[in-house]
Amino acid sequence: MSFSLLSLTRPLGRIPGLLQVACLLVLVLLLLLKAAQLYLHRQRLLKALQHFPCPPSHWLFGHRWEFQNDQELQVLQNRIEKYPCASPRWLWGSMASLVVYDPDYMKAILGRSDPKAHDSYRFLAPWIGYGLLLLNGQTWFQHRRMLTPAFHYDVLKPYVGLMASSVHVMLDKWEDLISRNPHLEICRPISLMTLETIMKCAFSHQGSLQTDRDSQSYIQAIEDLSNLFFSRVRNAFYQNDIIYWLTPEGRWSHWACQIAHQHTDQVIKLRKAQLQKEAELEKIRRKSHLDFLDILLFARMENGSCLSDEDLRAEVDTFMFEGHDTTASGISWILYALAMHPEHQQRCREEIQGLLGDGTSITWDHLDQVPYTTMCIKEALRLYPPVPGVRRELSKPITFPDGRSLPRGITVFLSFYALHRNPKVWPNPEVFDPFRFAPGSVRHSHAFLPFSGGSRNCIGKQFAMNEMKVAVALTLLRFELAPDPSRVPDPRPRIVLRSRNGIHLHLRKLL
Repeated sequence: MSFSLLSLTRPLGRIPGLLQVACLLVLVLLLLLKAAQLYLHRQRLLKALQHFPCPPSHWLFGHRWEFQNDQELQVLQNRIEKYPCASPRWLWGSMASLVVYDPDYMKAILGRSDPKAHDSYRFLAPWIGYGLLLLNGQTWFQHRRMLTPAFHYDVLKPYVGLMASSVHVMLDKWEDLISRNPHLEICRPISLMTLETIMKCAFSHQGSLQTDRDSQSYIQAIEDLSNLFFSRVRNAFYQNDIIYWLTPEGRWSHWACQIAHQHTDQVIKLRKAQLQKEAELEKIRRKSHLDFLDILLFARMENGSCLSDEDLRAEVDTFMFEGHDTTASGISWILYALAMHPEHQQRCREEIQGLLGDGTSITWDHLDQVPYTTMCIKEALRLYPPVPGVRRELSKPITFPDGRSLPRGITVFLSFYALHRNPKVWPNPEVFDPFRFAPGSVRHSHAFLPFSGGSRNCIGKQFAMNEMKVAVALTLLRFELAPDPSRVPDPRPRIVLRSRNGIHLHLRKLL
């Protein structure tokens, strides 16, 4: 009896070992299948991009050397000179995009309705949800059409006064700070100012946010999320959501999203509470034009199926970020460019003084009466576009004007930064020359794209240009700007164009 039991237990004892071997074989098989999949995908990309030369790339690491030490913009400049129109860039062996910096190529792509590249933009979804920036197709068209009335010029006109009041608060703080130290880092205070402006204009917020601690936490969270997004896109191991959320960066991103969402949830909650009051509701209904949040809330109230709570917050999160961060980047770099070129700064100042005097009052009508200042703003936006580039995934094949073509499914990166510094498009591109934008000057329709182009151009571009003009005009009336030679800005392409070490200026109060 004991012999029989022993005979039975011996094969049973070998079963766990067989399971381990089987599991190992399955794992090896899965790895081989994945490797084969990546190899075939790489071969497809190589064939699709064969007519577009580029610097040599490693079969596994791609052009990773280009991204080391954040030297991407300098390397991109070299590409423009060597590879006309466009060149492929490999993030790693099985992921590549065609970097485009030619106006004819830009026109060909932006004239279509290709969706945003899902392989990278999906990483923004936990932060801003699927609002106007990430939506595609018919849903995007419906949201765009719904929100367009919020940017009618009759709506934008009274915003100029609100913009000016926020700028004055910032400049008062600067005046106090430079009484102790004339050197000032301008990016953070400008971000707070543009956040306050968008809160007042688009979300009917009352009061100042520029000294509010919660606003500063939101600004920091947005900056963190921008950097984390950039890091994740370029890390092969972070492409999987489960793996990413288990990493320290993934947990950091989750925490920053919570900070951002708390801010936007509070904005929505306060506005809903106001609309509960019958008098306020009737007052809003009588308005000839509704602001951004009013449109979202009334679309939801009049037809519950139109905007879900998720859709509502996605649009608020999207516009809260885009409405302040891109404009803050633009204003910061414009002031830096004027500080670097005092002769243009002084000419702008004289133009503004002749129009506004002491600047106590600036109106919508004034904004079209500063042609030289507008030329300088556009030239600064050429050199430092707030959004360095966008990605599209081709929904169908495309043939470019020079005869080269790409198949469906290829990702293209439209580099506005490279376009604006392309010597074939802009002679002596590194030179700050506002006369490139003098009235009557002729250029390609897609040579200057600080707000993108085509049907998916920035819906708030007029709002942003107005705010930039107000901020520049009022700043130049109060201060003389000079660069800080000990701290030269170091541009970094994130979601918006940032400086690694901030933007430091020397300010002198004008008498």
